[in-house]
Amino acid sequence: MNDFWRSCWKGLVAAILGIVMMGVGVYRGELAVVLEKAINLCLECIGIG
Repeated sequence: MNDFWRSCWKGLVAAILGIVMMGVGVYRGELAVVLEKAINLCLECIGIG
């Protein structure tokens, strides 16, 4: 079990840091901005917007 933690602790730390950063973005209200930009990009690509 010790070899397992030695080999993947960096990946676990990166995953946890990514989850924390996503939480900070949601808390700051950036989710709505990203969703709005994604919708606009999608509509422009298919020619509706």
